[in-house]
Amino acid sequence: MKVYGSKELMEDVIGPGLCVGCGACINLCPYFGSYKGKTANFFACTLPEGRCFAYCPKVEVDLEELSLKTFGQPYDGGPLGHYRLIKASHAGPGVKAGGFQAGGTISALVSFGLKTGYFKAAVLTDKERILPVPRLVTDPDEVFQCSGSKYTAAPTLAALNQAVSEGYSSIGLVGTPCQVMAAAQMRTNPMKQEPFNDPIALVLGLFCTWSLDFRLFEPYISEVVDINEVVKVDIPPPPAEIMEIYTRDSKIEVPLEEIRPIVSDSCAYCPDMTSEFSDISVGVLENRPDRNTLIIRTDRGLKFVEEAEKAGYVVLENLPAESLDHLSWAAGNKKKRAMLKAGEEGRLNTAADGRRSLFRLAEETRIRITG
Repeated sequence: MKVYGSKELMEDVIGPGLCVGCGACINLCPYFGSYKGKTANFFACTLPEGRCFAYCPKVEVDLEELSLKTFGQPYDGGPLGHYRLIKASHAGPGVKAGGFQAGGTISALVSFGLKTGYFKAAVLTDKERILPVPRLVTDPDEVFQCSGSKYTAAPTLAALNQAVSEGYSSIGLVGTPCQVMAAAQMRTNPMKQEPFNDPIALVLGLFCTWSLDFRLFEPYISEVVDINEVVKVDIPPPPAEIMEIYTRDSKIEVPLEEIRPIVSDSCAYCPDMTSEFSDISVGVLENRPDRNTLIIRTDRGLKFVEEAEKAGYVVLENLPAESLDHLSWAAGNKKKRAMLKAGEEGRLNTAADGRRSLFRLAEETRIRITG
């Protein structure tokens, strides 16, 4: 991939509103920060190349190159990406009862990684009231404090960058598809730094269809409920079409049609619903809010899950065929919509005339995705 600097990052991503606030450019230098889920550029930088640009999941992402370096296979545009195994799962008897959402698979796996020393630390997303914030965790018991879905963008990767700068290694990362894509680019050493040691032990990706713009969500939810009283937010699987807002003593339901207008604009360009560039992907199993869908993508992901299962941290079950079919359909539609939108706006496979792309991929793959 061709790497540019923060000037081009501002021109191509932050200025046009494509930034998703993943945190990949934060805590690399003093020039970028995050405020309420949005990335801010404090000072101009004249470096012609920078990690901020190289890591960003919203500009010059060469999906062919990334797939080859991550999986050793070309990017084929399949709805779910490359994978070894797909199962239903839930937290096992080895995990103490926690306030996790759905089946608790992510919390169980992260706890297992920290307890066994597979992870020296884990990068998670916590919250301050309803604002998602990055958090570096080293104590397995602290994992459950970060459990539960957050539906607004979070600069989670800022904690990863900070951990690396402090010398942490063998880090477990839990992230959304955009965060996972940025982490995959970090792991390819795009700046050709030598010596280079991958600081990430394992990437656990979350399923995600979209995230909300916090600056719009905060005033919206404040009209519905006292945000100081909110303890959990959830969106049940289809066909519910509602967002559930839990307070200490009540549950409020709001229709998703009121929520969709405050979805981040950048989500419309995201072709990935299941965190395709992770080692392990986890989402809620359709029609089973007490179970997860578990996609194992790499050899190290498979080994890790097998060990966690043996230790009683996770329980695996067969995934219903109809659930896999519907997941593939939904993920394929998201990928198609994103690629069509990027193509229509000239952000896909731009010519070598100085113009920069959002994504690059083989033309036959693009045609296969968009039909």
